[in-house]
Amino acid sequence: MTEIHEGDLKFTFSEHCEVGKYDDWSFYRNQFQSIARGSKAVDIVCVSDVAAWLIEVKDHRQCQRTNPTDIEDDVVAKVRDTLAGLAAASANANDHDEQALARRALHKRRWRVALHLEQPNIRSRLRPKPFDVANLMLRLRKKVKAVDAHPLILDRGAERHDLPWTVQ
Repeated sequence: MTEIHEGDLKFTFSEHCEVGKYDDWSFYRNQFQSIARGSKAVDIVCVSDVAAWLIEVKDHRQCQRTNPTDIEDDVVAKVRDTLAGLAAASANANDHDEQALARRALHKRRWRVALHLEQPNIRSRLRPKPFDVANLMLRLRKKVKAVDAHPLILDRGAERHDLPWTVQ
């Protein structure tokens, strides 16, 4: 089992997954990030038996996002730039492990996009939910359908037994 920490969240991946914290890869940091005035990156790339997962983590329990309406644009840009980065890493990464994981991710026939979104625990009457997840899902699905027609928006409370990871 592989564990990846993203802020206060701990992601535990099953043993049949190959996982990388993509935004910490040396290839992304030292070679790819400078392309096109700064590319963006999802937090985690996971290659499971059936799919390659692009996982973006947003934890708004401590601080609130000032403009919640553009979160899907941020995720879409990160997905797009990560796919380009994986293609470049598969050929040009200096780190053999990063290059191998990028190649395995690119050879998967199915891509999945997951947004792990933690919302504030204390909600006001004025703003009971900073993010309307159903509306966000519709907007995200529309924008990433070329990569994944059924993206997921998850949080720690979502018990999904079909996912190759758990979050604490």
